[in-house]
Amino acid sequence: MKYDIILSGVGGQGVLSIAAIIGMAAVKGKMRLKQAEVHGMSQRGGAVQSHLRIADQPIYSDLIAEGNADMVLSMEPMETLRYVSYLQPAGVIVADSTPFVNIPDYPELDDIIATLREYPNVYLIDATGLAKNMRAARSSNMVLLGAASRFLPLEASTLEAAITSIFARKGEQVIAQNINAFRQGRASVSG
Repeated sequence: MKYDIILSGVGGQGVLSIAAIIGMAAVKGKMRLKQAEVHGMSQRGGAVQSHLRIADQPIYSDLIAEGNADMVLSMEPMETLRYVSYLQPAGVIVADSTPFVNIPDYPELDDIIATLREYPNVYLIDATGLAKNMRAARSSNMVLLGAASRFLPLEASTLEAAITSIFARKGEQVIAQNINAFRQGRASVSG
């Protein structure tokens, strides 16, 4: 078994936290892990992307070839479009439907959404809105991870344990907030 994920978003949205949690959960689940260097994180608001590969067998490259990703997991609609060429035909797109407008000529959101909906397995989640409704705006990445967890080859309990470990230094309230956000995201996708 192997599972390849392209993670994308904008600096400051928590893409690195998602990668760390999936990675930790994979290792706890006795899987192997390779992650490519994350690009763009040097600037808040700049584009961020990473290749994350998990498998139960040796992984020889940390890069995912175009047309081979099992999932594009993205915190931002336009950033999702940048990486759909990596998706295999039966792959899954899980993306936040709320844009992070950080450029003056940001494309029309309706056009982006229409293009994404042309793919067969698309789950556009208002992760930003769900997190704000929970009074946990900074947890939108955990909402999105929860939605994506329906398709990952990892147990939800293992992902929750990784969330607990990653956020342990921030205290019980932050852990509970992020676990709740994860569960809200998971509930938003039937499976």
